Amino acid sequence: MSEPVVLGIESTCDETAAAVVRGRTLLSNVVASSMDEHARYGGVIPEIASRAHAEAFVPVVSKALSDANMELDDVDAIAVSAGPGLAGCLAVGVSGAKALAWASGKPIYGINHVIGHIAVTQLQFGPFPKDTLALIVSGGHTSLLHVADVARHVDVVGTTLDDAAGECFDKVARLLGFPYPGGPHIDRHARLGNPDAINVPQGLTKGKSGKEHPYDFSFSGVKTAVARWVEAERAAGRPVPVDDVCASLASSVAGVLADKAMHACEQYGSKTLIVGGGFTANSQLRSELIMSGRRHDVEVRIPELRLCTDNGAMVAMLGVNLVEAGVRPSSLDFAIDSAMPMDVISV
Repeated sequence: MSEPVVLGIESTCDETAAAVVRGRTLLSNVVASSMDEHARYGGVIPEIASRAHAEAFVPVVSKALSDANMELDDVDAIAVSAGPGLAGCLAVGVSGAKALAWASGKPIYGINHVIGHIAVTQLQFGPFPKDTLALIVSGGHTSLLHVADVARHVDVVGTTLDDAAGECFDKVARLLGFPYPGGPHIDRHARLGNPDAINVPQGLTKGKSGKEHPYDFSFSGVKTAVARWVEAERAAGRPVPVDDVCASLASSVAGVLADKAMHACEQYGSKTLIVGGGFTANSQLRSELIMSGRRHDVEVRIPELRLCTDNGAMVAMLGVNLVEAGVRPSSLDFAIDSAMPMDVISV
């Protein structure tokens, strides 16, 4: 069998994206973001995002095919994010992909876009070794997954109990007066600050809760602790050392993510950790994971920045895996699932 060619379509949040992948080669990758339209509201507004997807869908998909020097007839299958994500946004992308599949007679796969964040690393690093662990860190998800077979079997090792890492950063950024999205601003200021200036707690790492949830994540208390410290400084009339606050927060969150990931690798006998999701663009996290990997003799695979945030390449790459594994395509009437479980790969 020749290498399958898959068109991937992504519309889970505020990026309308499409890409074409042949085997392990990325032929095109087009992203249109509506981020600027949400910035003044301090977060993504589902109605605005859905309308932006409807406007961008045809131009983005057309450009992805054009950049790959292909027509729709040239692809072997279509893959589209069916969840998790914002329901209205998912509906736009899935409806468009179904229309393309019906018109062209191509098989369609409704995929879990979080698992796509795992699959996309194959474009840089090749096949997954046995017993691979994956750390997914995005705005709404912080999860540890054991990847037995990315096309057929993924187990949840740990998950978010309250605020995900990205949510924690966005909420602290809003407190500090940074515009949305706050993550890049915290990253930039953290590079200038002292990571030991403030004692920021590390959620679910100590005592009874740490033993009961060795691989789960909780960043709500971290956000609250930082907020109380900042409010106390302001109440006392002292200037808030923004760089130090950001550095201390980033150091705490990166430390928790890296420690739990390495402990999971040890538990599962894994020598490879795949990292994915938009939050992995954070420079402190990337640095901490790489250093921890060296200490624990674990290869840490972090994709290049353009493949960290939501994109069509990750959807197409997972689609390629499904085609190669002989997984049955989705029916044309499959439903979106805004809260799709992490162990569901395709519907």
